[in-house]
Amino acid sequence: MKTTLNAISLGALLFCLQACTPDSPDVTSKADTGGAEPITVTDATESTGSFERYSAEQFFQTTTVFGSSINHDNSAVLVSSDESGVFNAYRYPLDGSAPVALTQSDKDTIFGVSWFPQDERILYTADEGGNELNHLYVLEKSGEAKDLTPGDKLKAQFFGWHEDDKQFYVATNERDERAFDLYAYSTDGYERARVFENADTLNLDTVSRDGRWLVMTKANSNADSDLFLVDLQSEEKTAMHITPHEGNVEHSAYTFTPDSSKLVYGTNEATEYRQAWSYDIASGERSPLFSADWDVSFVYYSKDGNFRVIGTNEDAQTKLDIVDQRSGKALSLPHLPAGDLRSVNFANDGKSMVFYVNSDTAPSNLYSYEFGADKVSRLTDTLNPEISEQNLVASDVVRFPSFDELEIPGLLYKPQGASAENKAPALIWIHGGPGGQSRTGYSAAKQHLVNQGYALFAVNNRGSSGYGKTFFHLDDKKHGEDDLQDIVYGKKYLQSLDWVDQDKIAVIGGSYGGYLTMAAMAFTDEFEAGINIFGVTNWERTLQSIPPWWESFKKALYDEMGDPATDAERHRRISPLFHADKIDNPVLVVQGANDPRVLQVESDEMVEAIRKNNVPVEYVLFPDEGHGFRKKANRITASEAYVSFLNEHLPLGEKM
Repeated sequence: MKTTLNAISLGALLFCLQACTPDSPDVTSKADTGGAEPITVTDATESTGSFERYSAEQFFQTTTVFGSSINHDNSAVLVSSDESGVFNAYRYPLDGSAPVALTQSDKDTIFGVSWFPQDERILYTADEGGNELNHLYVLEKSGEAKDLTPGDKLKAQFFGWHEDDKQFYVATNERDERAFDLYAYSTDGYERARVFENADTLNLDTVSRDGRWLVMTKANSNADSDLFLVDLQSEEKTAMHITPHEGNVEHSAYTFTPDSSKLVYGTNEATEYRQAWSYDIASGERSPLFSADWDVSFVYYSKDGNFRVIGTNEDAQTKLDIVDQRSGKALSLPHLPAGDLRSVNFANDGKSMVFYVNSDTAPSNLYSYEFGADKVSRLTDTLNPEISEQNLVASDVVRFPSFDELEIPGLLYKPQGASAENKAPALIWIHGGPGGQSRTGYSAAKQHLVNQGYALFAVNNRGSSGYGKTFFHLDDKKHGEDDLQDIVYGKKYLQSLDWVDQDKIAVIGGSYGGYLTMAAMAFTDEFEAGINIFGVTNWERTLQSIPPWWESFKKALYDEMGDPATDAERHRRISPLFHADKIDNPVLVVQGANDPRVLQVESDEMVEAIRKNNVPVEYVLFPDEGHGFRKKANRITASEAYVSFLNEHLPLGEKM
């Protein structure tokens, strides 16, 4: 049973700019520009040499789709799509016929979660304006929607189906806003019972298919965690510690085996990277399941148990290992387009599967495959037909030495037409977190910037996930210092390339990446301009105002960033807001008014402080967005703002 309420890593605590929605890299109508001049761009496609340039609107007319739940009779997939401009739930028939919108929201984002196991009802989730207070809804066969988790200021998430198909699990923080309790709901009438009260505010991970076992994570620090197992059928429901160890070791729960006899979990006890191990519940025996020279990101099984899927994070790409459990052999698929497989799911009858393929130059498309067939069937065509893949740019993985000779990885996008004779201005792109990772995959915002002639270098500075536990912890309580130097040395690497304009390099990032953007502008004089997308500017306030539902990993966050009760002096020292008088170069700030993680006041005060310097600053505020921009119109406005700002302050050379 896969769960949607996994332990949130520090890499995603604030924001990972490539993951605002499960498959949209920059989920970014009318914006309040805070007094700035209106931003306009031409909508016409411009022919420039041997390739074409496209507007933000053209890039974002690409449709974002995700979700692979297959219905009870194996005839359709439940897909979330922003085809209408706002995410809604759709029914995509597996025979390739036209999809049907199941919900019609024109305001709040709706994400499809799952079909009911034996009929055409669906579960979906939605919040209000990006406030992250998600409720879980059922859409009846009649078309009527019912909120299964009514109430104010609560957050709820689907937690999986019981193997009997007669009940499902939901976690909510309605009893205590700091803790998620687990409830079992009946599929007939939706009566519910609380099956576990989370008095110790641990992080709920997953439930076994037979409904007996619950596994939870306790964060001891940002480098050390433990797993606890609860027998939900016992009277006491005592949490049993199942990962005794010495020193700093991180543990994470992936899933239970289909027969509910074993827990499959991750641990980095033996190596730099997270391995997959199994824990036999009856005997307590542990045994290795899968390892690589990279982190194991996830493990799950098909409903019938015939297939096992393991994903590894290999140099910012997800690689899948799909094994037929009956033969022990890897699943062989017919020829597929270039790219990564994502969201693999199997039909209940075991005869077919669905999956997505995604690459830097191609957004996710949904495919189906009947086992034994000689080809796969493509069910979506998401790239705007006005855009040719030939005009898009794939990234290259490169590495450079930082100030202390530490090797720093990154993804480099070279604009078409850039050369020693035709130099391109460049951007350092900084991911969110702290502890996130810039990864390969389609991004309309990145491709728009590169298509307009800007080189883009997505630096995975020290502290990024995916490169081992030592690398991950190198920035602990050194934020705005050593990790910022990695960004500066990323600039030096760009300056070593003969096709980059050495005097035109800017920095851009969201959330923690927005923080490092503002730190780069306040604490260095290296960058000609900065684009801050809902970035932290005052760590004193941000760490004191984190959402209450982060309680289970608050200690880990404080270990990473520092406790506001004891580290206030350092937080003030590294907060750009208190050093805004040092900012001399232009800044663009973009913010969602409903952001519960980085409050609007962070950006308001930063903009006001920069204006006092008589330095050019532009401000785009979306009243209907939170931490990540989900509505297509807002993403277009944001992307237009990035390019317009850069065209003014980092203009292209005549030949670009």
